[in-house]
Amino acid sequence: MAALLDVSPHAGLVLPPGFSACAAAAGAHDAACRLAATGEGEAATLVLGARDDLFDLAVILAPDEPLRTARRAFFAGMAALADAVGVFGPPEIPVRVLWPGTVMFNGARLGGGRLAWPTTCTEDVEPNWLVFSATLLASKATAGDPGLTPDSTALEEEGFPAGLQNTLAESFARHLTKAFEIWREDGFAHLAARYLARLDGAPGAEVALDETGDARLAHPDGRIERLRLAPGLLSPAWHDPETGVRL
Repeated sequence: MAALLDVSPHAGLVLPPGFSACAAAAGAHDAACRLAATGEGEAATLVLGARDDLFDLAVILAPDEPLRTARRAFFAGMAALADAVGVFGPPEIPVRVLWPGTVMFNGARLGGGRLAWPTTCTEDVEPNWLVFSATLLASKATAGDPGLTPDSTALEEEGFPAGLQNTLAESFARHLTKAFEIWREDGFAHLAARYLARLDGAPGAEVALDETGDARLAHPDGRIERLRLAPGLLSPAWHDPETGVRL
């Protein structure tokens, strides 16, 4: 395919067993979805975007349950993304998440994660594929005056090492493998706990994820609130179709 180039031997990526890697001429998310939909990309294919100002990555997943519950794979991806970012950032600044997929760092929006599935797949049918993708601002050098975009930040601004994209991709793949191991061996509740430990925006509430991935918030005043997962995946709050990440 002209839009993709196999970069595994060139970039020297060191990935867990079963993973392969390729580069996208444009965005990783759309490229991975095309590969998955056409059958040209197998499960555990890691697709890397080409832009220097973004960490842009997507991975094809092979679900084994109906869509309504398979979407919980999103939390494995988010846990892996947050853990990978946390390895390289200043240790005193934790990676936080706003529901469901906005990644926050040092009080500002760094990027986020999203999940795609075949548009024709219904809730009770096992999808042929899922794609988890992550996009983080690597640099805001071309975004103009930083004072005009105070709600967002970039890896470069927060003291992360330069040229981190490939190393961060390797770390993400390792953490993703671990996340699915936790789910398989210890149950989804243990994986959910790793995600919920980073969740902001629900002060004082007890939060749990149900079998569909929706969040149930029990507030101190007795109110019960439900946050649905699927709508937040279809229209991620952090994503800008033109820039990749809202500035």
